[in-house]
Amino acid sequence: MRILWVKSGGLVPLDHGGRIRSFHLASILAQTHDVSLFTFYPPTPDDTHAELRRIFSDVVCVPLRLPVQNSVAEYLTYGKNLFSMRPYSATKYCQPHVAEELRKHLQEKSYDIIICDFLLTAAVIPWDLPGPRVLFTHNVEAQIWERHFQIARNPVWKAACYREFRMIARMERFYLQQSEHVLAVSDADRESFSSFLHPSRISVIPTGVDVDYFQPAPEMEEQNTLVFTGSMDWLPNEDGISYFVEKILPLVRQQVPDAVLWVVGRRPSAQLEKISERDPNVKVTGRVDDIRPYMAKASVYVVPLLVGGGTRLKIFEAMAMGKAIVSTTIGAEGLPIESGKNIVLADEAEAFAAQIINLLRNSARRYDLGCAARQLVEERYSWNSVGQELIRILNQVACSTAKQHSQTIQG
Repeated sequence: MRILWVKSGGLVPLDHGGRIRSFHLASILAQTHDVSLFTFYPPTPDDTHAELRRIFSDVVCVPLRLPVQNSVAEYLTYGKNLFSMRPYSATKYCQPHVAEELRKHLQEKSYDIIICDFLLTAAVIPWDLPGPRVLFTHNVEAQIWERHFQIARNPVWKAACYREFRMIARMERFYLQQSEHVLAVSDADRESFSSFLHPSRISVIPTGVDVDYFQPAPEMEEQNTLVFTGSMDWLPNEDGISYFVEKILPLVRQQVPDAVLWVVGRRPSAQLEKISERDPNVKVTGRVDDIRPYMAKASVYVVPLLVGGGTRLKIFEAMAMGKAIVSTTIGAEGLPIESGKNIVLADEAEAFAAQIINLLRNSARRYDLGCAARQLVEERYSWNSVGQELIRILNQVACSTAKQHSQTIQG
């Protein structure tokens, strides 16, 4: 098959879950099919997209100019968008020149399938041109904004979240219904989409993990060390770690005074960096080239998310490294885990802290949880097995579309 993979936000570096998932699946497709990449993102000095030509048949990169976050220019752009029916995130990233470049590309080259990677990407797809579109959803985006609205305390931010939630919900419903097929990353997401889309048009592609890259390293574990990894410019991560530092960590330190928290991920907020300056045992790294040494430090890996959707790639990575994990239910939502067997779930601050304290004091329990976690991902969730399932689904979509086209011609 000739496949065009269209993605907003770029595909490299592999510094957050969406890129990691997309990169591995697209790369596996490219091993047996003719795959081209079309992506749009703000250019950076160390851009490595050109190197992807060794994997894909063609790589088309379209630069974006975005207003600086929280700048006057961004506030003006947001204000103008209030008079439109589009979510601000779509207006910000899905700019007219990107849609024009993609249309031009599709008029020059033909593909058997177009994979629209992430909901926002759908806003630049020329839906009037022929050919099947498969929308790859990594989250229920409307659900994320609804949860932001529910927990927001600032009235202005709460109003902004509510508007984005309503606009994203409309966009999500429209583009999923436009697509020939939808890929979800969990049964929970599929159930959510099934409220307005027939289940036969939705397939679940589970999260995978590179079990050869992420290996247990018990000799590197550091006593009373807690680790969180994730892109800190993604609001659910920022909200979650702020909640952890404010509500949970003080309870842990009542029993374990020397507990250290590592927060590993790109673009931490100024607020989080100030916390790190005040508290030497809250260590904020910013972007790192390799998260494994930091994950290996963890006595307990924590996922205190209050908002989110899709699946948590970070949890599978920690599982592959044999880590004892404490997560909120939302933090592990969509994953085939079993609390008490290969992970520990706790939603209230007191319960979350109590589980951490228990694990910090019980090395045998940490070891048992870590072994069970590693066994789960090793047996069922390697990227290769997940990729083969994606290939099967795409073949099915291509055959079905070809059959419908033939019947239309004959009719």
